[in-house]
Amino acid sequence: MSSASRARHRLLLELLHAGLDSVAGRQCVRAALLARPPAPHGAPVWAAAVGKAAGAMALGAADALGPALERVLVVTKGGHLAPELLSLAGVETHESGHPVPDERSLAAGQRLLDWVSALPARVSPLFLVSGGASSLVEVLAPGVSLAQLEQLSARGLAEGIPIGELNARRASFSRIKGGRLSAHLAGRAARALFISDVPDDDPAVIGSGLFGPASAGADRIERQIVASVDRAMEGVAAAAMQRGLTVECARRRFEGEAASLAARFAHELLMGNAQVRVWGGESTVRLPPHPGRGGRNQHLALAAARLLAEYPELLLLAVGTDGTDGPTEAAGGLVDAETCGRVALAGLDTDECLARADSGTALAAAGALVRTGPTGTNVADLVIGLKLPIERA
Repeated sequence: MSSASRARHRLLLELLHAGLDSVAGRQCVRAALLARPPAPHGAPVWAAAVGKAAGAMALGAADALGPALERVLVVTKGGHLAPELLSLAGVETHESGHPVPDERSLAAGQRLLDWVSALPARVSPLFLVSGGASSLVEVLAPGVSLAQLEQLSARGLAEGIPIGELNARRASFSRIKGGRLSAHLAGRAARALFISDVPDDDPAVIGSGLFGPASAGADRIERQIVASVDRAMEGVAAAAMQRGLTVECARRRFEGEAASLAARFAHELLMGNAQVRVWGGESTVRLPPHPGRGGRNQHLALAAARLLAEYPELLLLAVGTDGTDGPTEAAGGLVDAETCGRVALAGLDTDECLARADSGTALAAAGALVRTGPTGTNVADLVIGLKLPIERA
């Protein structure tokens, strides 16, 4: 890869990180709590943080509240615990199952339910919720088995069921989802901050409604969205404009099949006037019986690579904002006109890899995987397109 090509790749990654920084869980929670504390100055607060961004959100609460934050319960995906959390007093941590729930999810769900039920009257409850909570904590409804829950989750992933529909099905299996956990507060005042990974940023859908409105009667939980994919897109756009680039952000979040979206994004990038285009949302992939390695963003990126082969001025990046894409450690992929050629030089066929849902193998062979590690946020997926002749880089 030439130095000019590497410069364009670096540019796209810089724009990505600007978007991620704008929705970082620690900073967003800290700002929200400093602007409006959950309790009178110095009054004790107990916080429960659940989701892939739970560790970062808990650190934001600690930054803002200091010693007033007496206890923190954190439930997150394995590998997503911020090491700094472990040095704080009063912190209890649990690593749980994701994307498919397991026995750890049931243990963490029961611990969360017990924690809510045992909140002392003297403390102000604070809840910090991000995407991934649906899988990480669960208390099953009577008559529902873990095997049934695992089957539902695995089928949802394989069939590409939209997140809102899948979360509604999960809630029907649960004693704590769909506003049922909120009901355990019995009208007690509380604050809930959300990092949203769902369409319309609806607390009734985030985490399958883990701290959504109670299904029956009123509650006194103040709910606030502190980060969403729209803010991440704005962060990308601001960084692009600071670099003198023209930008256009999609007005609506995307959804639908990843390969079809790849064709749409490539066409919009090619035909539009903007040098940078930004899309936010969540795609789906219907998996074959024995899928290979990859995730929906890697699949979208590889599908787009086929369409970029004749357009050396175009590049496209697709990532999961939490830093993981499906059951892989990569966040997604960054492709250009040379990607499919590099896949072929490695002895692989792009079309066959897509058919096998083995996009990760192809992108790894092409040196096109994007790895960020856990990001401390989770606002669904970002796709960034760059239209820049190589001599302009």
